[in-house]
Amino acid sequence: MTDPQIAIMMLGIFILIIFFGFPIAFTLMALGVIFGYFAYFNPGRMWRDYDRAVEAGAGNWELFDTWIGGFFNNRIFDLFVNQTYSVMANEVLTAVPLFLFMGYIVERANIVDRLFSTLYVAAKRLPGAMAVAALITCALFATATGIVGAVVTLMGLLAFPAMLKARYNTGFASGVICAGGTLGILIPPSIMLIVYAAASGVSIVRLYAGALLPGFLLAGLYLVYIIGRSLLQPSVAPKPREEDVGDIPTAKLILMILTSFVPLAVLIMAVLGSILFGLATPTEAASAGALGGLGLAVAYRALTWQRLREAVYLTMKTTAMVCWLFVGSWTFSSVFSYLGGEHLITEFVTGLDISPLTFLILAQLIIFLLGWPLEWSEIIIIFVPIFLPLLPHFGVDPLFFGILVALNLQTSFLTPPMAMSAYYLKGIAPPHVQLVEIFRGCMPFLAMVFLAMIVLYNVPQIVFWLPEVVYGR
Repeated sequence: MTDPQIAIMMLGIFILIIFFGFPIAFTLMALGVIFGYFAYFNPGRMWRDYDRAVEAGAGNWELFDTWIGGFFNNRIFDLFVNQTYSVMANEVLTAVPLFLFMGYIVERANIVDRLFSTLYVAAKRLPGAMAVAALITCALFATATGIVGAVVTLMGLLAFPAMLKARYNTGFASGVICAGGTLGILIPPSIMLIVYAAASGVSIVRLYAGALLPGFLLAGLYLVYIIGRSLLQPSVAPKPREEDVGDIPTAKLILMILTSFVPLAVLIMAVLGSILFGLATPTEAASAGALGGLGLAVAYRALTWQRLREAVYLTMKTTAMVCWLFVGSWTFSSVFSYLGGEHLITEFVTGLDISPLTFLILAQLIIFLLGWPLEWSEIIIIFVPIFLPLLPHFGVDPLFFGILVALNLQTSFLTPPMAMSAYYLKGIAPPHVQLVEIFRGCMPFLAMVFLAMIVLYNVPQIVFWLPEVVYGR
């Protein structure tokens, strides 16, 4: 077998192993080291050292030590150590634990229940008022945390029972919670975009600016669907009864907004604004955001030692997962590229003589299918780098490609059979709520994601306008 064929076999073995449920990070590291040993192995040098030891009259133990030393004198071990150090010292990835800590602290600040109640009262005259309030709360909370499971679970405990009690259609209510909870991986400050920036070399500041309008576009499409369906089919979202909402004075409503909506919105805008306008690096802004999250928890009298310890533990756990995925991925991809696998794939795709549009559709289709068995972090770190070398050939901007991927990855949380948002919600939903109802409720929101992607394909300036205005071409 030639080296490129071995590289393709290496990729095939990896895909086969992950379907058996093995830990992906350690699978990548193991395959990278095993195939890397083969790629970098120099038997001639090992036996030359051994023959010299024999000629020098070395004893049996010295000969054995020489042979073992030669066996482990392989560049793959140096590569593995260097990749580990590079990941841990990556300045872009430093922002990940800080943003995670901000999210976990905000999650425990008891702000979400106040926010949902306030938005529901403020939107009570809109069709589907409770669903509108739930979606906006999900969007804000998801933006502040970037943790899909936490948002869906918390909103599933808070807003989902309230919507069912208000006689909302089960599938409709499920779709609102599941779709709203995924917005945090697109709307800045998104952890997914930080990971993409580290993998692709694209400026995280430009990525944040480019993702802002598409994020608002998708959230806007969700709202249009919610309000439109509530108007056309009132039975799915009955109007709130006056006794449920009450007649709250304007002054009290303003006070509720100032104490629930404004603090979280100001925190998000301060963090995002300082990054976009160059006042702070993402790491510095994330540090300030983590401090602001602690301040919110103190202000709401929700900061306890137990909650702080949980936030730190969850932050370290998630950060370790992302970093070890990077270590494994970069070791794997370095060996894969050294064996010629990346060149073989590039030659194959460029030889197909397809248009840039066809390439984009094909790439997004592959990422869509990968979203069934894999998490977004694994797709971004492992598979997206395979497409990156092809972008210059097709004239695709990596910034535009990254935003499309971020949009596409919304589908990985909403598409059966592995729709993780649906499983998060099912785990805390009342027993009578069936998983098939949740899946059914996610389908219209899935259609909104595809519609948003079609809009971006046809109007790419939605992505490029803000980065060009703020930072130039």
